[in-house]
Amino acid sequence: MPAATALLVLPAKAADAPRIWHCEFRPAPKRGAVGKKKARFNDLPFSYHEEIELEISTLTNLGSGLGRFSRPGPEGRAIENWVVMVPFTLPGERVRARVFRNHRNFSEADLLEVLVASPDRVTAPCPLYGRCGGCQYQHLAYPAQLEWKRRQVAELLEHMAGLSFPVAPVQGSPREWGYRSKITPHFAAPRDLAVPPAIGFLRQGTRFDILDVPRCAIATDAINTRLEPLRDEVRARAAAGGYQRGATLLLREASGEVTTDFDAAIVETVGNLRLRFLARDFFQNNPFILPAFTSYVREQAAASGASYLVDAYCGSGLFALTAAPAFVEVTGIEISESSVAFARENAATNGITNARFEAGDAARIFAGLRNPASDTVVVIDPPRKGCDEAFLTQLFGFGPRAVVYVSCDPATQMRDLRHFLDAGYVVRAVQPFDLFPQTRHLECIITLERSAQAAMLAAASPGVNVSVAPLASPTAASSLDPSLGPTEPTP
Repeated sequence: MPAATALLVLPAKAADAPRIWHCEFRPAPKRGAVGKKKARFNDLPFSYHEEIELEISTLTNLGSGLGRFSRPGPEGRAIENWVVMVPFTLPGERVRARVFRNHRNFSEADLLEVLVASPDRVTAPCPLYGRCGGCQYQHLAYPAQLEWKRRQVAELLEHMAGLSFPVAPVQGSPREWGYRSKITPHFAAPRDLAVPPAIGFLRQGTRFDILDVPRCAIATDAINTRLEPLRDEVRARAAAGGYQRGATLLLREASGEVTTDFDAAIVETVGNLRLRFLARDFFQNNPFILPAFTSYVREQAAASGASYLVDAYCGSGLFALTAAPAFVEVTGIEISESSVAFARENAATNGITNARFEAGDAARIFAGLRNPASDTVVVIDPPRKGCDEAFLTQLFGFGPRAVVYVSCDPATQMRDLRHFLDAGYVVRAVQPFDLFPQTRHLECIITLERSAQAAMLAAASPGVNVSVAPLASPTAASSLDPSLGPTEPTP
């Protein structure tokens, strides 16, 4: 059955009306394929579109509200503390919701009405909020967003890594809106040349349906200014039959200019550094928080007392070059040869002479390093999927004094953290940064140091390989406890 999505939350208009929030219900478009039999709806414990009332107790790491529902009934139909996920709700709220899917240990429902609102609830400024899948927290006051993100990191740390450790308050973004320096709108292959294609992002709760987004509230003003004529260009070409299939557009702002060319070389300024890279390459998309973000990484790495730094996923040199003044030498390692070329160019452009960059072989990442592991700190900033087994085996085999682990997905970071603990590393600091206000996403930086005992064992047995057990999926790990909610599938 298609999920019901597209919720528009509006306050009651009457000045003397009780504080009740209403929702405009819009069912998602049908997505059944011709010739395919629709799956039968699982009606346990709720029938399809059954309406229920419940109180929301927490937020999941996907940004949805989570509540538990109980009611008496005949044998086999009674419900006790059943988990129900309801997007766009907040802890402490009592809501009316409509169930659209039952899983093995929880159900999903759409918000119909907020009966008792949280004091942290605010009116979302974006007219597409609730329909566009890009933001999850526009209805939550920003200070409360930061606290909930801190709490979620602490819960993941405890449940997935088995570690109770104080998580520092989240470092907030200087801009809550208009901060994103890159967006990638999509459009599908036109079916009717007379109908302009929707150009935007996935509709909330769907995998293929694109919602038309003429303006993005979290993108920079310059991007939104360029977006309007770009949409006109695409629609004019679509009307002329210029597209046989859909496509993804790029709008990226750097140094006050917006490019739509994936292969354009652009320059971003971070503090006193000017960094050049390709517009399509990965680079942090909130430039307003980058000075504080990179300074923290540098401070944590330098606090280890190491003389040398290795940036193991260096890209065009962001962390290596911003940290270079604090070390005798920094080495950047990157699989992409084009990124290594940009990193070397950036070092020369900024007059940094104690940095070198190497194109690393995935099977021999740390081979050829001149500096001793006992005097080296490693910075890692892996993709959303986290570190793979081969990389962790090599890292632990090298055995650096300290590691600063930067992650855009705390769930996979906490999965990897278990292996660091097993390898003899101890956590020294956990500091989240909110690079993505109004969304459930955040960056988390964990500082680890090799324990004295692990260092002594390594010195007594040089050259011994350290193996890493297969990494468990964070989705599987979190599903053991439905209170954590499902994690985002790894792309």
